[in-house]
Amino acid sequence: MLDNAFLNDLSNRLAALMPAAENLRSEVRTKMEQALKQAFADLDLLSREEFHAQAAALERANQRIEELDSLVSELEKRLDKLSSAQR
Repeated sequence: MLDNAFLNDLSNRLAALMPAAENLRSEVRTKMEQALKQAFADLDLLSREEFHAQAAALERANQRIEELDSLVSELEKRLDKLSSAQR
């Protein structure tokens, strides 16, 4: 059977380590957060809001391209008609 004094001594030593372990855990967590933030910054990621703004701008640009493509097609048809009429 284990000696009661030994258990008390072990208990006291473990209890003394708890604040040190808590400080170490906090420090490790802080360093990990800093490392992750730096890694994400290096990746040049967009926030969700920035992504949605870029997606909306792209959609507007695509709509404008379609409008201009349609206009060019219409102008080409008119030019063909004028060319045919002049022959």
